[in-house]
Amino acid sequence: MKRLIISLCITLCAVWPAFAAGQGAADPRTMTFAPLRYDIPKAERVVLDCGMPVYLLSDPELPIINISAMARTGSVYEPPGKAGLASMTGSVMRSGGAGGLAPDKMDEELEFMASAVESSINSDMGTVMLTSLTRNFSRTLRIFADVLLRPDFSEKRVDIARKQMIEGLRRQNDDPKELADREMTKAIYSGHPLGVVPTFSSVNAVTRQDLIDFHRRFYRVDNIILAVSGDFERGAMLKELNAVFGPASAAPPLALPAIPQPEPKFAPEVLYARKDVNQTVIRMGHLGLRKDNPDLYAVRVLDYILGGSFTSRLTMEIRTNQGLAYNVDSHFDIGRRFTGNFVATTETKAGTTGRTITLMKDIIADMTRKPITDQELKSAREYIINSFMFGFTSPATIVTQRARLEFYDYPPDYLETYRDRIARVTKDDVLAAARKYLKPAAFKLIVVGDAARFDMPLSTFGSVHEIDLRQDLTGE
Repeated sequence: MKRLIISLCITLCAVWPAFAAGQGAADPRTMTFAPLRYDIPKAERVVLDCGMPVYLLSDPELPIINISAMARTGSVYEPPGKAGLASMTGSVMRSGGAGGLAPDKMDEELEFMASAVESSINSDMGTVMLTSLTRNFSRTLRIFADVLLRPDFSEKRVDIARKQMIEGLRRQNDDPKELADREMTKAIYSGHPLGVVPTFSSVNAVTRQDLIDFHRRFYRVDNIILAVSGDFERGAMLKELNAVFGPASAAPPLALPAIPQPEPKFAPEVLYARKDVNQTVIRMGHLGLRKDNPDLYAVRVLDYILGGSFTSRLTMEIRTNQGLAYNVDSHFDIGRRFTGNFVATTETKAGTTGRTITLMKDIIADMTRKPITDQELKSAREYIINSFMFGFTSPATIVTQRARLEFYDYPPDYLETYRDRIARVTKDDVLAAARKYLKPAAFKLIVVGDAARFDMPLSTFGSVHEIDLRQDLTGE
């Protein structure tokens, strides 16, 4: 943190003379600055007696300790007909009591200590988080370990979690943006576990025993990585962690089921969800790329120029010049374990729906026709490189970054070489990446709104399939 502050001070010192010399006449577009120097903070990697890797970073600035546990699990491992199981398991691990401590008692004890323990599971990772005052750490750590490895899954709390999820499904179509995002995920990952979403029937099919079995399958000491930061002494911390997690397990190594990559199919679709709203929600996109793709760095620069900044091409034309939308953006979500996706998003009034879709597709297609400008390349590289330091704003984010890189099998020098690789990206690299990874003719186009008020028929963009929202939730 101190290094970050020092770097910012150095930058300000470099900038100030330019302002002073110009006396208000300086043009920010022509100003130049000294390169920003920033050394990436290190975290110590230790392996506990049980074989669990731990990243440690001590920082006595505040009397607080944070721990993040990452487990290799996720909704991609849900059995057929049980969509929602992973999310419920992640929720009830914490809310359903653990280690014999009843849910109400756990809530009271954590609140009394001003501690927090939270758990969740997403598509490819399960997490349990701890935050505690240093003086209450030992007791909070034991509750944390019980939630992580010995949850009780109270039947009553399982039932509450099921009802909450069903209520969430019942309301999911109320928000046009959530609806569009869900349908986009289903369309891009159709036929793959990433494209499966919970329905009333799948959530009702989940039992308490399903949660117990799912947890038992993945939450083992040999399948978890820890990130520990805050106010602690290294030797004492390792002693406590070894005491809580014990020796290595005699069980055979965990063999995770093989989940195939999404099939690289690029077929256009126009999907329409009827909603009586004044504003149309628009999503368009397709499959993207994974973290180990060598074109990743050119795609990051492309991202910034096309739709990843307030001065991006999409924003400047659709928002600033045409006044068609308040917000418009695009983004390659780089896949860490599975192939990611590219999605462009906006909302516009019903009467400009067709015009906005046409303009967005033209702007995206234009990225594939000619090179970007020198100024676009310079701005994108400088922004990405100079904002890199903000991924390390606290000891907790530093150790979590390091642990996450190991969790997803990133190259050991990924962080250290990232800025240099961005700096080496050329205009030709960005054009080649755009031609290779942007496929406007194969977009999945999701439109939520009132077609009767659109300025042109949706069939202008292809054969339209109307989404049955009732069937979409019931799974019937």
